[in-house]
Amino acid sequence: MTQRAIGIFDSGVGGLTVLREVRSLLPEEQLIYFGDTARVPYGTKSPVTVERYALEAAEFLVSKGVKLLVVACNTASAVALPALKRHFDLPVVGVIEPGARRALAVSRNRHVGVIGTEGTVKSEAYVRALRQLDAAVQVSSAACPLFVPLAEEGWAEHEVAHLAAREYLAPLVDARVDTLVLGCTHYPLLKSTLAHVLGDAVQLVDSAAETALTVAAQLREHGLERADSGGPPAYYVSDVPTRFERVGSHFLGHSLGEVQQVTVG
Repeated sequence: MTQRAIGIFDSGVGGLTVLREVRSLLPEEQLIYFGDTARVPYGTKSPVTVERYALEAAEFLVSKGVKLLVVACNTASAVALPALKRHFDLPVVGVIEPGARRALAVSRNRHVGVIGTEGTVKSEAYVRALRQLDAAVQVSSAACPLFVPLAEEGWAEHEVAHLAAREYLAPLVDARVDTLVLGCTHYPLLKSTLAHVLGDAVQLVDSAAETALTVAAQLREHGLERADSGGPPAYYVSDVPTRFERVGSHFLGHSLGEVQQVTVG
């Protein structure tokens, strides 16, 4: 089991933020990434549909013999994590609880903002996670549905992204949040745009680094740590990989190598 890979899935390219942090923290581990690019975005889909997509993505990774699953998608973590944990007999790590922990660690005024897809925001998964950790925390949320396609298009710093950010974030600025959780793994691609709109007074929280720490803890707890190098990550997508390769290579700063197109479901 220790020699098996860690499986990571997301609706598209955004989960590469999690892969990057896991690889940085655990360079000896083999990683397999699946991006469900044929069905992105998940955030506008119903909970029933997202759960089905998540189970199908996980089934694909389990068929590759992974030892641990990382749900590198906030929407899937929000609505499908319980089903995934019931369905698979291996550790499953989501991104919401780690992000909530980090937000409370850095917030000064205990007023945390959360941005995410419509599905994530409607689920109130971050609100629940934050209040389970601190019942007194104040939470303001905003859905930002255009951010995922902007990130996928490679327009993270385009004027359109700045206009969308100013519109979406205005209520959170007015609410005087001091911490903003990027409640979608695509959103770190827009980090410079968000920081420009919000200014230095607001701390941006990307749950990817905290998720990587949780993965490391789960490997230790279950005795699944790998001792030798597993080689470079393997990448799979459910649609033509051209855009994934372009945006992913730009974000990670190097070529992804071979990206294979597969059918799931």
